[in-house]
Amino acid sequence: MGASCKDQRVALAICLQRSPCVLLERNTPKDCLTNPELKKDLPELCKANFRAFMECKEGMLDMRKRMKGNAPLSTGRYDDTYEKLSSGNFDPREEMRKLDVLNRNLSKAQQAKEEAEQNNA
Repeated sequence: MGASCKDQRVALAICLQRSPCVLLERNTPKDCLTNPELKKDLPELCKANFRAFMECKEGMLDMRKRMKGNAPLSTGRYDDTYEKLSSGNFDPREEMRKLDVLNRNLSKAQQAKEEAEQNNA
């Protein structure tokens, strides 16, 4: 995999590790993404991260993006958080709270975007 999708992959992994599907129900992140019953209960943030990751991977094959590049190279923005979650050195309640806050912020942003589109129409 190209380095340009690393940030999206890590952001998706962090979101899945914080999700109730993994933390509470003890499913694997892969099961949460591939099983339709589990996938429908994922937070919107995880679904958005999954879409961004898949768009990045598709962009790697898109010939129009080959010359200028798919995306900026990895910034390492999520490396510390990913390492902490991967090592098991975290408080599950705190991680669930962080996911709820991020998910609420995403919902507010989506609502604001929809309202702006309705006002422009």
